[in-house]
Amino acid sequence: METISDTVFLMLIYAATVLYLLLRKKRAVVYLLDFTCYRASDSHRLPTSMFCEYVHLDDRMDEEAKALQVKILERSGYSEETHVPPSLKELPVMCRYSSAREEASMVIFSAVEDLLKRASTSPRAIDILIINNSLFTPVPSLTAMVINRFNMRSNVMSFNLSGMGCSAGIVSVSLASDLLKVHRNSLALVVSTEVLTGNWYTGKNKSMLISNCLFRMGCAAVLMSSQDQDKRKAKYELKHLVRTNRSGNNQSYTCVYQDEDSENKMGILLSKTLVTVAGDALKTNMASLGRQALPLSEQIRYIWSLVMQRIKVGRTRGIYVPDFRRAFEHFCIHAGGKAVIEAIEKSLKLSHQDVEASKMTLSKFGNTSSSSIWYELAYIEARRRMKVGDTVWQIALGSGFKCNSAVWKCINISTGSEMQKVWEGKL
Repeated sequence: METISDTVFLMLIYAATVLYLLLRKKRAVVYLLDFTCYRASDSHRLPTSMFCEYVHLDDRMDEEAKALQVKILERSGYSEETHVPPSLKELPVMCRYSSAREEASMVIFSAVEDLLKRASTSPRAIDILIINNSLFTPVPSLTAMVINRFNMRSNVMSFNLSGMGCSAGIVSVSLASDLLKVHRNSLALVVSTEVLTGNWYTGKNKSMLISNCLFRMGCAAVLMSSQDQDKRKAKYELKHLVRTNRSGNNQSYTCVYQDEDSENKMGILLSKTLVTVAGDALKTNMASLGRQALPLSEQIRYIWSLVMQRIKVGRTRGIYVPDFRRAFEHFCIHAGGKAVIEAIEKSLKLSHQDVEASKMTLSKFGNTSSSSIWYELAYIEARRRMKVGDTVWQIALGSGFKCNSAVWKCINISTGSEMQKVWEGKL
């Protein structure tokens, strides 16, 4: 009798264990299936000589403003291959609403169409659509434009993010990740771009003239999934997402600011404190990411340096900067400018190869805002440096001020046959 009772008890435990395993929710894993970057035609190129000519022929600017812009561009490190929309190559530059819509359609539709074709995915299979663009907010929205163009389902969940600056690409990835974890077995299409038409400044404020010289046309489309079966064909798995928002600090809040100048001309003000603000935001973001991604030995060395600094024992050498190369094989630093890239290179003690993708993107494409980190990842793939098991850290900096990080682990990679077209002929 006792033996039967023991047997029944063991069977109940076994049944309960099986039931638990069947009912428990598996951790949702988010995959990156593929991505594409917009490649403009040569007719959209803006060589330095052409930019200088357009500036000098614009009678709305005074001579000091013209000279400053030429000086900024000459020091920018841009090649002769960066691109702008047709509206910014008119004489004088005309900021028509219709031209902005045409630019948006051109870059977004091209990137999305290329991605869906590469991924062999029907537009009607998309469950979530997210587009981030800071300055151009048409009615109907950009997401509505895409839904209409590609005849997507009527129940597709669409989100249009505006005013979030160059770091908005990772904000979109973060939103897509959260939605994919809630709505399991779904596909999300994320589009990151910045429409330049309508944002040409013709005033005298030096801090607002900088944006005329730095921003260039670009767009990236990313396909993400939470479908378990997609693991076998996905390129990357999302490992970490860390977002830092310093808008509560007045200096951070106003360092990138859209406003009118004294003559009521609209422009984007880029403050002289931008590099300092970016550095502070990056430190906060790194501290949060480090706790998740760094090896324990690096975390211990960092904490120990903090303790020594606090109690001032002996001759302290300052705060230890963790070696992030022990956690990541590749780095995609937002190509916001030479000063920003070089400051991060120095503070993280990165090698020239670590920042090569960022510097090459800045040179060949300029600052394409939120899409720049995808051009950089495309560069790493095009150079065939990405290997299965490698991790890549995408760092995005933008107005607010925000610093956002995304860490991806490579789980599948082609042998080079799917090399990103955007870099063909540019390596």
